[in-house]
Amino acid sequence: MNEMELKFLSRSENEIFARNAVAAFILPLNPSLAELSDVKTAVSEAVTNAIVHGYGGKEGWITLRCRTEKHSLHIEISDSGKGIDDIERAQQPFYTTASEEERSGMGFTIMQTFMNKFSLQSDRGAGTTVIMEKDFGAKAGINAR
Repeated sequence: MNEMELKFLSRSENEIFARNAVAAFILPLNPSLAELSDVKTAVSEAVTNAIVHGYGGKEGWITLRCRTEKHSLHIEISDSGKGIDDIERAQQPFYTTASEEERSGMGFTIMQTFMNKFSLQSDRGAGTTVIMEKDFGAKAGINAR
């Protein structure tokens, strides 16, 4: 088992930092290029959601926690932003609260598609946590892309 935790400001330039940090962290799991791309994309979506929707352009902290166990990766990405009013509705494809910014509303759908497990916790006015898991190699089995 290995673990890491990063805390960074909700600035758009930190999205690439987060995705590359996770990519480097999972290299000992020997991910395929497709698996690596899936994880990087899911992390990008989660961090971007925290920046755009959680903090709405204001600066705040985002915490990224990763843990590897055997052939699996567990990720938690948390913010202390405004939270989500309706979690069920927010997870519907094409739903967005930032339509004026031409957002597609596909972030949670992408995370769910690219990862083996996905869950969302949010408290209005207190922030949101995205929890994702990805299995690699033989353990991924039919879920491998």
